[in-house]
Amino acid sequence: MRFKGKKVLVTGGAGFVGSVLTDTLIQEGAKVTVLDDLFTGRRENLRSLRRIRFIQGSVTDLKLVNRLVKQSDLVFNLAVRNIIVSTKSPQLDFQVNTGGMFNVLIAAKNYGIERIVYTSSVSIYGNARHLPIDENDGLSILNPYAASKLSSENYCSAFYESYGVPVTIVRYSNVYGLNQSPLNPYCGVVSKFFDQIMKERDPLIHGSGEQTRDFTYVTDAVEATLLASLVPKALGEVFNVGTGKETSVNELVMKIIQITGSRVRPRYIDRRDIDNVQRRVLNIEKSRRILRWVPAKTLEAGLTETYAWLGSAGKG
Repeated sequence: MRFKGKKVLVTGGAGFVGSVLTDTLIQEGAKVTVLDDLFTGRRENLRSLRRIRFIQGSVTDLKLVNRLVKQSDLVFNLAVRNIIVSTKSPQLDFQVNTGGMFNVLIAAKNYGIERIVYTSSVSIYGNARHLPIDENDGLSILNPYAASKLSSENYCSAFYESYGVPVTIVRYSNVYGLNQSPLNPYCGVVSKFFDQIMKERDPLIHGSGEQTRDFTYVTDAVEATLLASLVPKALGEVFNVGTGKETSVNELVMKIIQITGSRVRPRYIDRRDIDNVQRRVLNIEKSRRILRWVPAKTLEAGLTETYAWLGSAGKG
């Protein structure tokens, strides 16, 4: 077990990706503390809840973060306000997304830990000029969410270079899968499509549906995140976490319709303000080369597992 006996703090650990990461760490022998304010996270997401030290609180509480970081060997910071909430409330976005990361870094500087892994987002690339997108490509900040994510990345780099705080950054791309409940009003498009289709409702597509994304299954994202905390050469580095495969929203919804066996058809509605990226797909060569990571799930396999989880969990 790679994390046997390690004291690990997971902020946002009751959320979608955080809960899968937390349960995986428990299986790997870690002693896990979860800090979550339950804004979108749910205790029910944590299958290993009885083996976890759960604290309801926020990364904006520096005194609390200091105490928890002091007690930890590793920190995974997944606490975040998502893109929809961030756009509606940029002040809250800044306080949690940037202020929370800053608090973790201050605590790590004070007490010293083995590694921080910060989960950033490919939103910082905006409308990329070249595809697939490389970690060193230019950035285009199109919304407050992307601004706060980039700001946190910059603080991570500054604390690494100035104070030697051991940090690694991973940039997630459209993560989906188990524990992404459609009951959450801020869930991603995959869960929304499944929810609509499993209820025999026509899935709603914003815009033409020709916009593309790089959809990543949650267990693949978690494995990349774990490796980012273990690999020595990952210190101070940034890694794309995606599949390297470009899929349009139209293709995605048709795959889900096929998997569910439904006869519904997509219905097109107006584009939202946050739908301002036309194409996105990542270059994951750096992750393969340094982390020795490649995604294990095809889109079809990931969607099939998601469907099975939604059915077993009674979410449909």
